[in-house]
Amino acid sequence: MVCKVAIIGAGPAGLTAVKACLEEGLVPTCFESGDDLGGLWRFKEVSEPNRASIYRSLTINISKEMMSYSDFPIPANYPNYMHHSKILDYFRMYAEHFKLTQHIHFQTLVKSVKQMADFSRTGNWEVVVEKRDGEEQKHIFDAVICCSGHYSYPNMPLKDFPGIETFEGKYFHSWDYKGPEDMYGKRVVVIGIGNSGGDIAVETSRVAKQVYMSTRGGAWVIRQVSDNGLPVDMKYNTRFVHILFQLFPINFFNWFGEGKLNAMYDHTMYAIKPTHRLFSKIPVINDDLPLKILSGSVIIKPNVKEINGSTVVFTDGSTVEKVDTIVFATGYNYDFPYLPNNTMYMSGHRLGLYKHVFPPNLEHPTLAIVGFIHALGAIMPQAEMQARWVARVFKGLNKLPSTQTMIKAIEKDTKDIEKNYIVSNQAPLQVDFVSYMDDIAGEIGVRPSLLRLLLTDYSLFKRVLWGPVTAYQYRLMGPGKWDGARRAVFTQFDRMYQALKTRQVLWIKYKHVAQSST
Repeated sequence: MVCKVAIIGAGPAGLTAVKACLEEGLVPTCFESGDDLGGLWRFKEVSEPNRASIYRSLTINISKEMMSYSDFPIPANYPNYMHHSKILDYFRMYAEHFKLTQHIHFQTLVKSVKQMADFSRTGNWEVVVEKRDGEEQKHIFDAVICCSGHYSYPNMPLKDFPGIETFEGKYFHSWDYKGPEDMYGKRVVVIGIGNSGGDIAVETSRVAKQVYMSTRGGAWVIRQVSDNGLPVDMKYNTRFVHILFQLFPINFFNWFGEGKLNAMYDHTMYAIKPTHRLFSKIPVINDDLPLKILSGSVIIKPNVKEINGSTVVFTDGSTVEKVDTIVFATGYNYDFPYLPNNTMYMSGHRLGLYKHVFPPNLEHPTLAIVGFIHALGAIMPQAEMQARWVARVFKGLNKLPSTQTMIKAIEKDTKDIEKNYIVSNQAPLQVDFVSYMDDIAGEIGVRPSLLRLLLTDYSLFKRVLWGPVTAYQYRLMGPGKWDGARRAVFTQFDRMYQALKTRQVLWIKYKHVAQSST
């Protein structure tokens, strides 16, 4: 039976992995190379090599109820879309509440993870770490969970931009962006129309002389603020909507969703209409970008053809002269440099993991990767679900299928992903949030039963079916059941309202409107 577990990284995934191990009676040791927990959400004025990095103004585009861990709701007075400092505060509260910090070794870099000589018998791993003072230490663990994320290695495809070596201004990756201070009065070209590219274009347009956003394929842009002012994910990320997606062809929802978005701002008129359908790629979530385009502060351009000195030439033949700054919002490469190559199974151009967690080619299931997932939903509840499953596998409470069965499942996943989504080397996988959460929950035995709830608790049934798929649903029954889960589901909209109660108004009217949508 597994006892000692090494956890690499103390970000959102690492924290919940520590907690999951403790819940199952395992002994976790978490190694964090930084001086604080939080991972991606720990802001630094200067980006640190091989670590995730964020900008000063970053506010998450997932609402607080949808990103909460399953048994620790975010405080009601916290805003629905939180600044990174609030998110870090939440992680610290989570770690303090569940006494996780005592299991974390800060400023300890994992140099290597390799199988012991007797791995075929024991499944054990040797983990070599480097302390702050440069001292190397070796540890033996029964199992390892990798939670180091996938936003640490910027993708800078300079070879795709002929003439970049002649550029007379400054260029850098969005990983290095901290704020618009150096953009005052300048001409800026942002390459890439993902969420980071959109945020940076909007923010720099407030001080720059002109911002140009270059996109190869366009994007669907959705708002965070939905009907009646509700967070968009609380409005639409429901089980009822998920069931509809199973019943009707995806093209119907593409047609319906694209029509709804174009009714707000015609994507063709705004020059951002993509070459892909709405639900084949995660959209850009940005309420401000359409207004910046409409006001001319951000001008949309096609892909860059070449760069000549301070002139940027686009594929349609148009040019922008006297460009001062180019920001490459071109995504990230993923890597686990501390893992041996023989632990990696590749499926197409993506890392092949059974249910996106377990390498299939090991003699013992004592290595897991948690948080390496991509969906239209927060990483926190997904990583938590993965970690709960991993801890039970390590404990021996859940069994994995044979290597052959896992590989077959992985190859099927690859085909399904390539069929349903637009993927690339930088974004090699995408899953449906609810389907994936339910799948892993089924492995653990915590997937909520709608039929059981219908027969035994109709009030809760209505909220689970019609309300947002918050993580609290996965603590209602089964292993790890939390007595506060039912109340958390019933009060999730109360916590959403609370942050908005900053002035006395006729609140009952608005509360009724929001409740009627659930």
